[in-house]
Amino acid sequence: MEVAAQQFIRSLDTTLRAQACFSWEDNERFNWHFVPRERKGLPLKAMSPAQRDKAYRLLKICMSNSGYLKAQAIVANEEILRALEGRGTDDGYRDPGKYYFTVFGNPAPGKPWGWRMEGHHLSLNFSAVDKSLVAGTPAFMGANPAIVPDGPAKGRQILKEESSLAFDLLHSLDSGQLRQALIQEKAPADIITGNKRKAWLLDPPGLAYSHLTKAQQQQLKRIVAVYVDRYTKLMADILWKEITAAGWENLHFAWAGARQWGAGHYYRIQGPTFVIEYDNTQNNANHVHTAFRDLKNDFGEDMLQQHYERSHR
Repeated sequence: MEVAAQQFIRSLDTTLRAQACFSWEDNERFNWHFVPRERKGLPLKAMSPAQRDKAYRLLKICMSNSGYLKAQAIVANEEILRALEGRGTDDGYRDPGKYYFTVFGNPAPGKPWGWRMEGHHLSLNFSAVDKSLVAGTPAFMGANPAIVPDGPAKGRQILKEESSLAFDLLHSLDSGQLRQALIQEKAPADIITGNKRKAWLLDPPGLAYSHLTKAQQQQLKRIVAVYVDRYTKLMADILWKEITAAGWENLHFAWAGARQWGAGHYYRIQGPTFVIEYDNTQNNANHVHTAFRDLKNDFGEDMLQQHYERSHR
């Protein structure tokens, strides 16, 4: 990752480098979001093909193949949304070129550094220190349309697993389990933790892992895997170890809103170390938002604090 970041930076001239590079201490590192807005960083549309290749290589190193393909598909989805909304080809609001790469700090051994790829419906934040990738959160992936209604890409569903596996678990619950899982009849308008710097455990927690059958427990793990396994195996293994150490028995599954596709619905899975949120309420419930948050280590803050403490002993 260090080498890929260095190669990306070296490919930029002075002006582009000033756009792409910030100090590690800059508060811009925490200024993340997942809506169309003005952003800092270097957008894809300002890069040459060779520079884009180097930027995407950095992404590919940090993601699994499935995670990388989802990120690419989310960027390309802007073209579909632009057409569905009847915007012209020169429209700048729905623009796949407005996904930004930003590097924080110097990608070299010894000091912390990180990078971000962000635009509408995508925010991926990575933090590293001592030649180790210590965090890949907060992470957001969304899709509008969630299922493409017509055109050449009709039927495409970028975040299909995130939806279908959760519905399968929901429909397997008996009436008693459903009462515990259902936290409200109407889905919230969006993911509840939003773009806050720190996420938190949400109440009510929902249905406890211990109240699921063994088959349902395996299904819950499959949903968690969709989010964790977006990352490169090294990062995913760290997350799996943290989740396992904190205890699967401490996980909860919560649902709100409609129980079938076509109307607003929401779910979350939370444990001592993480919160996953999924919301599909906008655009007649064909507009999905998903977020994965590390409760202690978003932006690498917990592990970086340990690094500082070791360094000053």
